[in-house]
Amino acid sequence: MIRVNENYLKLKASYLFSDIARRVADFQKENPDRKIIRMGIGDVTEPLSPAVIRAFHEGVDEMASASTFHGYGPEQGYGFLRELIAREDFQSRGADIAPDEIFISDGAKCDTGNIQELFAGDIRVAVPDPVYPVYVDTNVMAGRTGNNAGGRYESLVYLEGTRANGFIPDLPKEPVDLIYLCYPNNPTGATITREQLGKWVDYARKHKALILYDAAYESFIRDPSLPRTIYEIEGAREVAIEFRSLSKTAGFTGTRLAFVAVPKTCVAYDSAGNGHSLHALWNRRQSTKTNGVSYPVQKAAAAVYSPEGRAQTAALVDHYLSNAAIIRREMTSLGYDCVGGENSPYVWIDGKMGSWEFFDMLLREAAVVCTPGAGFGACGEGFIRISAFNSLENVQEAMERLRSVLK
Repeated sequence: MIRVNENYLKLKASYLFSDIARRVADFQKENPDRKIIRMGIGDVTEPLSPAVIRAFHEGVDEMASASTFHGYGPEQGYGFLRELIAREDFQSRGADIAPDEIFISDGAKCDTGNIQELFAGDIRVAVPDPVYPVYVDTNVMAGRTGNNAGGRYESLVYLEGTRANGFIPDLPKEPVDLIYLCYPNNPTGATITREQLGKWVDYARKHKALILYDAAYESFIRDPSLPRTIYEIEGAREVAIEFRSLSKTAGFTGTRLAFVAVPKTCVAYDSAGNGHSLHALWNRRQSTKTNGVSYPVQKAAAAVYSPEGRAQTAALVDHYLSNAAIIRREMTSLGYDCVGGENSPYVWIDGKMGSWEFFDMLLREAAVVCTPGAGFGACGEGFIRISAFNSLENVQEAMERLRSVLK
């Protein structure tokens, strides 16, 4: 008989954002005339920039002529885009990343979920708490986590982020093999300094561990003292894989384009202690399981790196950062402690009550949707996340509503 992968049965019954969607749908059904302002899921609201749209049209037009038509492209991504990314996102910052160490994909969510296929089933995995749920759930699916006992999986090592440590977890007190880090952080909006990140790189080198570094929000960093890539840290090429995305940077959430940097010097080990190139393994995985991202999307992505595209993309990011500053300022003025909203599009707020309780109150009384921190892990209980991805008008209206409810 056909059998299921029983690791899937260990997953929590409901995915966080599905639960939010259900509650919002129920509220809207009961209150059909209320305008709901959604500041929960981090989906962008502003359109693609003119430079990107123009390139997108050009790419589509090329598909209409036999002389410029593109069929299957390279699974790793077209060279013209990989070269731009390597030069502009890494080499320009002194990070030694070559074009052929870049792999183009359709999303950082997919990449952070798929990368764990390269690793043994019995490795020790460390995840932040609060955490982006995909890190945990994909390891549950792979059978690395054990059972869920009291809200946590018994075989995971949880790296606790709290107000006391500024949501920068301490190094593990026990040996681990795989470490997930995300900065600027989702969900807390916290950022990490070069010195702090250097300690993680040193730990990974000492223990032959690997860091999966999610830098999907690096474009929101405005403080020049903060690292924009882990490869600014000496030794990171040997122990880190970095994930990037154009979803929030350039509004590609509906267009889909991201990339992974896998240095050729980055290795993992077999049971005999022999090192193996993760670059070669990831290349083999991608060549087997994907035919890559469409040519028009990659052409549009290349336009992000043009002078015009850079200016327009920076304006988009500045718009969301301005929204974040408004949210942080207003919530602080109402007496709430906040993290993020600076160098990050998320504001992490101590709600002074249970996360879902605060979520339900804001939905019911203000028709404003946030994200309950408890959905990101035990350390998120009592917090909510408010996203800056919205129009200025909606942010201002949402803050007016919250003032009337929370004052």
